[in-house]
Amino acid sequence: MRTLKSTELVLATVALAIGAFMNVLDSTIVNVSLSHIAGDFGVAPNNGTWVITSYAVSEAIFLPLIGWLTTRFGVLRQYIWATLLFTLASMACGISPTFEFLLASRILQGIVGASMIPLSQSIMMMLYPKDKKAVALGIWAMTVVIAPIVGPILGGWITDTFSWRWSFYINLPFGIISTFIIHKLAQNLGMKDETKKEPIDIWGLIFLAVGIGSLQLMLDKGNDLNWFENSTIVILAIISFVFLVILVIWEWYQENPVVNVRLFLNRNFTIGAISLTIGQSIFFASVVVIPLWLQNYMGYTAYLSGLATASLGVPILLLAPVIAKIIPKVDVRKLVLVGFLLFSLVAIFDSTFPPDVTMGYIAWNRFLTGFGLALFFTPLNFLTLSHIPEKELPSASGLYNFMRNMGSSFGTSLSVNYWTHQTSFFHSVLGSSITPGNPNLLSYMYKIPGTIGAKLASLNYLITNQAATMALNQLSYVSGICILILIPLIFLAKNNSK
Repeated sequence: MRTLKSTELVLATVALAIGAFMNVLDSTIVNVSLSHIAGDFGVAPNNGTWVITSYAVSEAIFLPLIGWLTTRFGVLRQYIWATLLFTLASMACGISPTFEFLLASRILQGIVGASMIPLSQSIMMMLYPKDKKAVALGIWAMTVVIAPIVGPILGGWITDTFSWRWSFYINLPFGIISTFIIHKLAQNLGMKDETKKEPIDIWGLIFLAVGIGSLQLMLDKGNDLNWFENSTIVILAIISFVFLVILVIWEWYQENPVVNVRLFLNRNFTIGAISLTIGQSIFFASVVVIPLWLQNYMGYTAYLSGLATASLGVPILLLAPVIAKIIPKVDVRKLVLVGFLLFSLVAIFDSTFPPDVTMGYIAWNRFLTGFGLALFFTPLNFLTLSHIPEKELPSASGLYNFMRNMGSSFGTSLSVNYWTHQTSFFHSVLGSSITPGNPNLLSYMYKIPGTIGAKLASLNYLITNQAATMALNQLSYVSGICILILIPLIFLAKNNSK
């Protein structure tokens, strides 16, 4: 393959970034439309969440398979077909005549879309020269971090202005553009895939599908089913644990494994993957809970809550190109350290939201948080993948992105559960002071017009809002402390600047 011209490299970067962005965006853009989707198809709101679960489970199962699939079909061919089929599946979601058809289309989206994120990352690193790989990783990291921030805003605006179906139709032009550009560039550059028809590890596939599928179902449905007080969640937890342990042992001794677990022998890959999982969990806790708090307790619409938190992406856009340039010249671990410290300090010192917090203050808080994210996500990508051999890059990227997805799932499930329980706890604490002997209560009740029932309802509303805000502050504080735990871990990795 000849060296790419600058215009060709820009085109390839844009096309691959579009593919990655479109895929990550699709995991969050429909979240704000669930009530509309459930209403259109006449299903219960809690059943509407299967639109998210069906996509998440199918994608989670196929992400670790990327390396094996690229060996059989080739990196470029797989990306092109995956992007094209994802686009067609998006159209199928949009025209869905029944809820069951929509779920089937979402499953197809997850299956084919699993290849798009890791392969866009792998192809970028293959196309860029060695001294520019940090730039490729910086651009890629920027797209996958910003997409879940943009998703709720775009989804809320599309749903309110047009219809939830346009949340899927929006993928069509971008999917076609990305597929066309990569296909034409591959032809012009004479890029050819190296394929090898290795035997299919049937047992590995079964262990993977059952183990990952059960784990993702447990995480997605845990809050709805009251976690381990429900026998279904307990059974899913046992199945996922048993099958994943068997999967690791089985794949370790396979000559042609479907999941290359030996990648975890690479110290930087292991430390980076663990750090990403925990960091993504903590990051996603605020991405999920703050909009829920704004919409359920502060009176914001989905669109306004998205706008209030969108400032998180501004520092990432500004810093990603700068960080990409300095990464090859510095100890990447120190950049990650600065990112962790910034994220932690903002989370701890801003865990004091008052019940009447303004939209501007929330936007400022998320803006400051964005600096910490920019300084640990991009360098962490480089630290983890920069020394992986090119032939193992698709496998490593698939596993790395699988860990990122698991971090998002764990972060969502655990943070919502923690916030809900803390809200109940603070509600009971605040409610315990509501006694006839409390002089402040009596003076407050006299100020509220209406019947005694209306007064009590108003008081309960006030206590509930304050309890939810206190719980959010508690979650922010705990998140800030937890991210500090990763600092010693990151210095166990090798210094990439040497």
